[in-house]
Amino acid sequence: MKNLKHLLLLSALFFIQVSLAQNQKNPWSFSAYTNTIILIGDNVDKGINFGGPAFGLTRHLTNGLSIGSQISIGNVTNFNESFDYSSVDGFLRLNLRQGSIVPYLIGGYGLSLFSDGVERKGFFPSSETSRTLFGGIGFGFYLSEYASINLQSTYRTMNESDGFDHFQTFVGVAYSFGSEDSDKDGVPDKKDKCPEIPGLKEYEGCPDTDGDGITDKEDKCPEIAGKEEFKGCVDTDNDGIADPDDTCPNEAGTIEFNGCPDSDSDGITDTVDKCKDIAGPLENNGCPWADSDGDGVPDKDDLCKDEIGTSSNNGCPELPSEIMAALNEFGSRIYFPANSFQIMGKKTKEVLEDIKKILSENPQGALIIEGYASSDGEEDYNISLSIERARAVMRYLINIGVSPDRLEVEGYGEQNPLGDNSQPQGRAVNRRVQFKTKKVK
Repeated sequence: MKNLKHLLLLSALFFIQVSLAQNQKNPWSFSAYTNTIILIGDNVDKGINFGGPAFGLTRHLTNGLSIGSQISIGNVTNFNESFDYSSVDGFLRLNLRQGSIVPYLIGGYGLSLFSDGVERKGFFPSSETSRTLFGGIGFGFYLSEYASINLQSTYRTMNESDGFDHFQTFVGVAYSFGSEDSDKDGVPDKKDKCPEIPGLKEYEGCPDTDGDGITDKEDKCPEIAGKEEFKGCVDTDNDGIADPDDTCPNEAGTIEFNGCPDSDSDGITDTVDKCKDIAGPLENNGCPWADSDGDGVPDKDDLCKDEIGTSSNNGCPELPSEIMAALNEFGSRIYFPANSFQIMGKKTKEVLEDIKKILSENPQGALIIEGYASSDGEEDYNISLSIERARAVMRYLINIGVSPDRLEVEGYGEQNPLGDNSQPQGRAVNRRVQFKTKKVK
């Protein structure tokens, strides 16, 4: 029939045009049905008409929504009059749930033909071919991922006079197939490791935006061509640290300092070191502490910052050990009579002159004069006597020109004897003075 050929042609064109994107694993579904037709309206036979085959092609779109086309052929009897029936439709289908039994709604627009074999001119061109709106419900009973049994019933209303409104029911099987290519890169989603982003076949569907041979999902710098060893990034300063991990990407540095340099090797990176060419502590922002007198003791710790001293004396000067040895050598020649603190005798005074000379030649450093006594007398008395002996030496040295600022006294009584207190000679040796360096605190 001429009209039937027109319908088949329209159906084929519609099938070709259904090609929209989706996210379903098997987006396409082909259905084969048998169908029944029940005429609706006045002056119609209310019986069921068993039609011929029907076929459908469906494409899943998104979230349970599909688009499709269907064609059906049948034979309808109304009282004693027989009609060849055919239809071709486009439709939308909405699944109401997921699972092994899926109810759905269907609606669409198409063409229906009730032909009695008489040619009639009309819009298509026959008035027997009618524009048709339809809608209904259906159920899909899924046997597997690919196969289902479908039951569908729709009400179809026609816009031409030479036709019938009718119910059409389909019963048949559907087979799902095809492999989605969501990103349209030519790699099916089943094989595409980046199914949502267009990519290249050689990278299993993943893109390589910068063309460095490293796919974007593995490339830490997908827009800048880099090296595999740097995970697709570059190392601008060639220090072995990729730019994204390099705090100082334009200055060669070390891994220890996240790619930043430490020019003076003081453990402080140049980025925060205010004296990057001179080593200094962190607490002074990488700069060395000031040392006004250059004695190696920083001013912050130097109690004599304008005088060269020693670290053991908190930056203050002290007499060298060899000088102290010489002073104590002379000090061992200063003798005191028993129970006395008087400076007596020419030789003792000459010794004190020698001590004064040494101190004059070594003007830096202060002394503590320690006084001692023999074991004669009570302990408390001997302590007082030893202090007086030290004071006597101090007064004499001051009188002959030694600065009083350099001298201090202490008394130890009969402690630390050098001789045997049970013998006269030993007691004489113990009546003495000694010298030690005065430490600044």
